[in-house]
Amino acid sequence: MYRILDIFLAFMLQIAFTVGLIYLFGWLIAICNHKFYSNLGRSSRIVCYATGFLGTPVHELAHALFCVVFGHKIVEIKLFQMDAADGTLGYVSHSYNPKNIYHKIGNFFIGVAPILVISALLYLFAYLLLPQFVAELSIFIRSGESSGSDQLLSGFFNIVGTFFSLAATWQWWVFLFVGAVFSLHMTLSNADRKGAWSGLIFVLLVFFITDIVLGIVSSKALDAFTSAVIAVGCWLLCSFVLALAISLIAVLASYVFRCIKRRRM
Repeated sequence: MYRILDIFLAFMLQIAFTVGLIYLFGWLIAICNHKFYSNLGRSSRIVCYATGFLGTPVHELAHALFCVVFGHKIVEIKLFQMDAADGTLGYVSHSYNPKNIYHKIGNFFIGVAPILVISALLYLFAYLLLPQFVAELSIFIRSGESSGSDQLLSGFFNIVGTFFSLAATWQWWVFLFVGAVFSLHMTLSNADRKGAWSGLIFVLLVFFITDIVLGIVSSKALDAFTSAVIAVGCWLLCSFVLALAISLIAVLASYVFRCIKRRRM
């Protein structure tokens, strides 16, 4: 009975730190991006095209990368277009063997690929341009489990303070500009979400079956696997926090734009 409970708890932790983080931050960033373009009004299309010139190819190449990793055949790819009747800026059309479990698992990762790849790129840019901030963010994320609520709150404000204290440097502004261009095109399309959902059940099954096998073999093996998954999740969290921070700053900038526009009218 206890071993079954341990397996279930391990499974829930693993899903929370992987699939849960991907969907939570993907949803939050999508809300921010929707609000950003909504605040821009008629200017939103111009900004979307201007940022999409770089952001959309990265979005589509992320899909294509995971198509290759999971063995899907890329039928057609359009990195950027401005003349589509439905407003689609780019797409990747791919095919796969529906009887192949690995291909089906790939549907999930192909669908959420822009969230994973763009977040990773933002973390890389931050590591190169704002190493002090990334170091503090990484320490804060990894020490979260052993810290009390007061320490977490204090650490959070220290992280925020460190980030904005770097605004006096040119690296901060370059990071913010590049980050905004990419993060504004992280939002998944309906087709992306549909594809991800179709592969989610198989991702969950892989985790669950692995946990059952490890739980039967050795509780230490299950704990080690869970710890490794959580460690990966912590790094995902670092990347997602960066992407969300940039999205929030973009939303604030769009509110300022909207206020200025209203006063001039």
